[in-house]
Amino acid sequence: MTAPRTHIFRLLKWGRILARHGALKGLEAAPQTPPEVRRLFRIARLGARVPAKPDYAGAFRAIGPAAIKLGQTLATRPDLVGEEAANNLLELQDSLPPVPFELIRAEIEQGLGGPLEKFFSHVDEVPVGAASVAQVHRGRTIEGRDVAIKVLRPGVRKNFARDIETYEWAAAHLEALGGEATRLRPQLTIANFRRWTMRELDLRREAASASELASAMDGHPGYRVPDIDWDRTCGTVMTLEWIDGIKISNREALVAAGHDLPDLARRLVLAFLRQAIAGGFFHADMHQGNLFVAADSTIVAIDFGIMGRINRQARFWLAEILYGLTTGNYRRVAEIHFEAQYVPSYHNVDEFATALRAVGEPMRGKPVSELSVGQMLDGLFAITRDFDMKTQPHLLLLQKTMVMVEGVATQLDPQINMWDVSAPYVRDWIRGELGPETLLADRINTDVATLLRLPDLVRRLEEQVPKKGGAPEPPPIPHIPLIWDKKVRVAGAGSGGFWSHLAALIIGAGAGAAALFAWVH
Repeated sequence: MTAPRTHIFRLLKWGRILARHGALKGLEAAPQTPPEVRRLFRIARLGARVPAKPDYAGAFRAIGPAAIKLGQTLATRPDLVGEEAANNLLELQDSLPPVPFELIRAEIEQGLGGPLEKFFSHVDEVPVGAASVAQVHRGRTIEGRDVAIKVLRPGVRKNFARDIETYEWAAAHLEALGGEATRLRPQLTIANFRRWTMRELDLRREAASASELASAMDGHPGYRVPDIDWDRTCGTVMTLEWIDGIKISNREALVAAGHDLPDLARRLVLAFLRQAIAGGFFHADMHQGNLFVAADSTIVAIDFGIMGRINRQARFWLAEILYGLTTGNYRRVAEIHFEAQYVPSYHNVDEFATALRAVGEPMRGKPVSELSVGQMLDGLFAITRDFDMKTQPHLLLLQKTMVMVEGVATQLDPQINMWDVSAPYVRDWIRGELGPETLLADRINTDVATLLRLPDLVRRLEEQVPKKGGAPEPPPIPHIPLIWDKKVRVAGAGSGGFWSHLAALIIGAGAGAAALFAWVH
């Protein structure tokens, strides 16, 4: 077990790295950052040569692969972090320093169980992309097919496990403080983050996810997934069809090629809605580096290491919430939050509906470019606090992906109105799922199935009906001894100021982490 002093050292080191790269300036100026945290940031900058121009990508890269994931999310939101910061963070998408090809060759040969030449007639030694988890090389199979070969970076699993262990330690201490930290449930959030990242570090799971998504999106115009070469795929290596196209982040190249950017933005939003609402299985890493546009304007997605799932009941709630916001039916949106038990029952539905109206009405009918995202976020944060809404970790991937999709769509078409694009699809889906014809057909099918399979009816119902609040059972949370508990056991309750100062230090670090989390979301 890692010693507490090691975790504290890592946290302090990360804060110092952010300060040295000038990356704390935006957080320090953010209105939602508490005064105590601002003071902590000023302390972190003491004696550091802070550059005039912040290097956000350099800071996240220096901290490690888990921090790079955060930077990739921020790169999709120039409206939140500014154009300069977003452009800087784009370096994290696929422009990291590559691993030498000798190490990549060794990973391929060890993973596939044979010399490189047994599987590929040629592999380019210079990668086409180098990201936080893996890098990609273009190659050709011995059968003559052009492919992309994705290989995990050597040692990445160990680095991720180390960083996440410190996140868990910090989250446990932060949550133990009670109050706002308890409502945000950082431990459960980190537990889900661990599950997501561990899946991403098994390329066989990623290949299976790509195959499943391709089947789910079969027939959806203008969006597709590359084919997987299963004979050349293992836990550390994934081989898939090579895609020729323009990165969706390269706006100038898309315009020069004659692509209709507003149509691309609209189709991207609809593809996400189909995945999340109709299928409940969605690509949860849809940043600019993972989306290409083929010559025929088809959007091609890559990198399926992070996928999200939501159950059927939660999809109904999501669809009704989106439709209620687009039509101004805030009462129904409020009712859904109470039905899902996202808001405790001791609050008043009508009061919650009024609070939603205060946030929603200024957004309706306006393009994203005319919205004050800062004011909107402030309003949403106030609602979650005022109505004791706890963080829903099972929906964090969905929320993160919605932010990404909106960011990419807005870069393609600054005048896009997300509500106007979403409303017709959501309305038709609700009508198709809940309309009278569908209800009658469901009733007939249910009655027949009941007669034929009565013995296992209860089991099937239990599998289909979600647990309390529509949330899946939370993952196990590791037991982490708190340093102040150790103080009581070892030194007695009244001993020394060291532990008091150390607890204050952790509180400050935890508050900074909470402020960072709130700023991102």
